[in-house]
Amino acid sequence: MGDISSGSSNSCVKIPDIKFTKLFINGEFVDAVSGNTLETIDPRNGEVIARVAEGNKDDINLAVKAARRAFDHGPWPRMSGYERGRVMMKLADLIDEHVEELAALDTMDAGKLFERGKSLDIPEAAHCLRYYAGAADKIHGATLKMSSAMQGYTLREPIGVVGHIIPWNFPTTLFFMKVAPSLAAGCTMVVKPAEQTPLSALYYAHLSKLAGIPEGVLNVVTGYGHTAGAAIASHMDIDKVSFTGSPEVGRLVMQAAATSNLKPVTLELGGKSPLIIFDDADVDTAAELAIEGGLYNKGEICVAGSRVLVQEGIYEKMTRKLVEKAKNWVVGDPFHPDVQQGPQVDKQQYEKILSYIKSGREEGADLLVGGEPCGEKGYYIAPTIFSDVKDDMKIAKDEIFGPVMSLMKFKTIDDAIQRANATRYGLAAGIVTKNIDIANTVSRSIRAGTIWINCYFAFDCDAPVGGYKISGFGREQGLDGLYAYTQLKSVVTPLYNSPWL
Repeated sequence: MGDISSGSSNSCVKIPDIKFTKLFINGEFVDAVSGNTLETIDPRNGEVIARVAEGNKDDINLAVKAARRAFDHGPWPRMSGYERGRVMMKLADLIDEHVEELAALDTMDAGKLFERGKSLDIPEAAHCLRYYAGAADKIHGATLKMSSAMQGYTLREPIGVVGHIIPWNFPTTLFFMKVAPSLAAGCTMVVKPAEQTPLSALYYAHLSKLAGIPEGVLNVVTGYGHTAGAAIASHMDIDKVSFTGSPEVGRLVMQAAATSNLKPVTLELGGKSPLIIFDDADVDTAAELAIEGGLYNKGEICVAGSRVLVQEGIYEKMTRKLVEKAKNWVVGDPFHPDVQQGPQVDKQQYEKILSYIKSGREEGADLLVGGEPCGEKGYYIAPTIFSDVKDDMKIAKDEIFGPVMSLMKFKTIDDAIQRANATRYGLAAGIVTKNIDIANTVSRSIRAGTIWINCYFAFDCDAPVGGYKISGFGREQGLDGLYAYTQLKSVVTPLYNSPWL
């Protein structure tokens, strides 16, 4: 596991020129007020890809002014939903036209697999836009059956100026998971991509202008979380904040939102998701779900099935299968089509993961495979599996956000439920069984926002996602994700014989 696959794919993949490195405010690319820039790093080798404008509070102020002007006086909130949907459809078409370039940007910036970006992440972003474009003219209120000789109805209106703070693990997917529904609702917005992965967000800003999204509606300010991100959370003229990231930063966002103008927030704050495999499961199928659930996107995914709970009857057999799969898992250059795992996003995340692996060893977990860096440069880590992991170990409690899997043995259904719920998090869970009674019982008993039965990572635009406990609150995707960017207004009028007349 000390070596990585370099392949020769770079000769057939066109590495794009970096075209957009400035802030996008009010429909134009501009330098940061300070003139400062930040480096965006290629995690394959630690080298600088480009220098990108470093926005701060002053730039956020300019972006919010543009977004406020566009909301209060511009055409976007006043268009019919059908008209907004047509513009969003055009943006989706433009994304389809630039799939390879966009996938390459996320590979260079985040270490994501190029082939999966090209076949999944970027097309799914276009699909997300089309889903919400189709919903834009179907934002309905309700007719109220009222007493006292009155009639009433409700209206769903756009909430206003929205601040979106995007994480680095899925730069494209999470950009549109937030931007698409808020566009459909008629909002205007300021988006801050993660400082590690700014390149695709700036490209999407460019495409939004080509699609005909009016100036000021979509603003993108690159910068650091503690400056630009903090300015969004505390801004008095932002009406809502959506944040995806860690619980620690989520608390700061919520506190800033509360102490400024008491703006509502949607928070998705990670997870420590259990994958529960029962004795009756097909071992080959379960092992495939487990290895993908733990190692997909090098473990940098909030719903990673990093706690694999296996019933005692198949525990040893499952362990052998997983070790075999991990040993054959191909780590290397994410541009190579045969590679299954690229580098971690940056040096800080790389060192954090290695520190957790060290902790697992020190606390007495049995290291079965991996546990070491790969290659001589870049931020590659071998797929790592620990067995006999106890619930109170750090590797069982904390979100590692890396290719580290903890195997845990259980006896009964009640034992599985208790151990699955023995976490501060509650984002997702998986259940593998052929018994419908077990599936129904366990799915209703686990405190998590998404439960997958005999599948994993089964996302769809129509299915809301969000967390219980410290995994956050609010929902994204589906119509719940659309309504999160609306305000509900009641309108009441008296009837002819009302005492109000």
